[in-house]
Amino acid sequence: MKVFIIALVTAVAAAAGASALVAANQSSPSQGPLYGHIRSITQKNHRFVMQFDPAWLLTGLAAERACGCKPVPNDNYVVDESHKLLTFAVRRDARVTILLSGTQHISPVSISVAELAQIVKGKNPKHRPLLGRTAGYAFWIRVGTQYPNPVVSLEQQYQP
Repeated sequence: MKVFIIALVTAVAAAAGASALVAANQSSPSQGPLYGHIRSITQKNHRFVMQFDPAWLLTGLAAERACGCKPVPNDNYVVDESHKLLTFAVRRDARVTILLSGTQHISPVSISVAELAQIVKGKNPKHRPLLGRTAGYAFWIRVGTQYPNPVVSLEQQYQP
């Protein structure tokens, strides 16, 4: 009888934990983050569509084994084997952060998706001091949890 009660309590606790996890995921505004390179952002019928090349940003032992070197240059190593482009819708009001190069430091700045689309195309409509070629840099994206699962935020990753 004792074993049955303990098993029942354990099963109920596990079910409650799983329910809490599902509820937390459903109330979360986004999944992710995903790391990779933005290849294009285009505007189609009043919405943005992004082509994204996912990759892995590795550190530590995983980075050492993947690159076959020790120490790992810049403490990270990017693995991007397939270059398969994934298509994401992007919310018009998605939070976008890019990095600007200053004389003394690098600073993040918020911009619109429309401006990022121009920057990815190689333009710089607001003549910002971009850090390198922004289109060639990696971004962390967060994807919404409800269909069509649009990107809700994009943050440029600094790479020396």
